[in-house]
Amino acid sequence: MFLARLPMTMNGVLMTLYIVTGLGRGYGAAGLVGAGITLGMGLGAPLLGRCFDRYGLRPIVAVCGIGTTAFWFAAPHLPYEALAVVAIPAGMLSVPAGSLARQILAALVPVEERRAAYSLDTISIEATFMIGPAIGIAAITTLSPSFTLSALGVLFGGTALLIWLVDPPIRESAEPGASTIRPPLRSWLTGRLVATLLIAAGALFVLVGTELATLAALRSNGDIGMTGVVIAVMCVASIAGGIVHGAVKKSLPQGLLMLLLALLVVPVGLADQPWWLLMLVLIPTNLVCAPTLAATTETVSRIAPPQVRGEAMGLQDASTRLGLALGSPVVGFAIDHSSPAWGFAAAGLGGLVIAAAGLLYRRAPEPAAEPAPALAES
Repeated sequence: MFLARLPMTMNGVLMTLYIVTGLGRGYGAAGLVGAGITLGMGLGAPLLGRCFDRYGLRPIVAVCGIGTTAFWFAAPHLPYEALAVVAIPAGMLSVPAGSLARQILAALVPVEERRAAYSLDTISIEATFMIGPAIGIAAITTLSPSFTLSALGVLFGGTALLIWLVDPPIRESAEPGASTIRPPLRSWLTGRLVATLLIAAGALFVLVGTELATLAALRSNGDIGMTGVVIAVMCVASIAGGIVHGAVKKSLPQGLLMLLLALLVVPVGLADQPWWLLMLVLIPTNLVCAPTLAATTETVSRIAPPQVRGEAMGLQDASTRLGLALGSPVVGFAIDHSSPAWGFAAAGLGGLVIAAAGLLYRRAPEPAAEPAPALAES
């Protein structure tokens, strides 16, 4: 799954550079295609998760692998208008490596050890984001854009083939409640699960907003050349937090971790220069990054019945992409109309608003529903 995530961390920057340099379009046009792919991934994740639950891993991975490979092979030969049209369906056909990895871990790892497993998975994600975009940028700047996009298609297809060959379990047959009977939607999509998903969306709002405000602050202060160092330290801090979260017997719950993540980023703008001071004040909030994401997955896997875990993990993917989609324009608007310092405040406060909506929804009375068997509340 580490290998499967690598091409996913490259596709955004490669598509942007291809449209800007290869097709001579602006960053806005590139952002439109990127947003289409992201939207497609968000829409497709729950649908693909439901297909995993119903048909198993191999047929869905095969279809997604073929579709994604075909798109990236065709992309260098399509005009911009065609790219914009097929962006959403191409995103929907992407192998949902994130939700699939979490589903596999839930099947392979005992409940009492899942915190450590999900923390390790989150650390793996951080590592891919440190490696993938750098490889992609190096490839497209030294090789031809057409070759690079086609090579990306090979990577997508190759990793899908590896998953197909390994065929890891996505639901343990001995798992409590792992019958073939699908519980009704209203029995498991409860206020508690919706609140968990909204808190996850708020966390990603904070993370993408923090990254955007960091880039804006460095650029405003003439330290854009130190971006790589600052981002690397942020990732290392997140990895360190993930290691601690996975190692301890009992950690903080998702809601409290999300609260710390948001509150710690609000005052960062008060010390946004010089660059090394900004880097230091960003460490506390990033220490809580990986634990928040790992706690989210742990909560979703505990609440969702095994029969619908694929769909639940897909909903988690969709909620995180919702946070990403909202965070960039909202924080960008705050920066454009004030300063990067207010961007950090907007990132933290905006994430808190989304998380608060989840908590309010959780407290709302729910309609009576037939109890689903083995809701894995332990």
